Amino acid sequence: MRYRQLSPSGDYTFGSGQQNFLINSPATVAQAVETSLKLWLGEWYLDLSVGTPYPEGVVGKHSQEKADLTIISQINQVAGVVSVQDFQSNIDPNTRKYTVTSCIINTVFGQTQLQMQNATNF
Repeated sequence: MRYRQLSPSGDYTFGSGQQNFLINSPATVAQAVETSLKLWLGEWYLDLSVGTPYPEGVVGKHSQEKADLTIISQINQVAGVVSVQDFQSNIDPNTRKYTVTSCIINTVFGQTQLQMQNATNF
């Protein structure tokens, strides 16, 4: 499994040869999960069937349980994910903001904690 590493701002990194790639590591799978969660269902014009179904399960008048199940299901579909070990989220009733506060996944390469601050506020 090989992914071009993203910068802190979410852009592809270039100029450092092989150091620009994540290869066969928990970080590789974590980045795949994070980018998967950033893609909304129907957003990618080449394949409208890929992406996270946010309107159907997260945003709007859905329970926290339904939102959690939607996100966990999406995570489990990413290549390299074995299981979600720990998942915690929060919904602020005043702002109706859903945030994943903690997510630890087991991957085929080991365990990792997702760093999804920018990807999980809806």
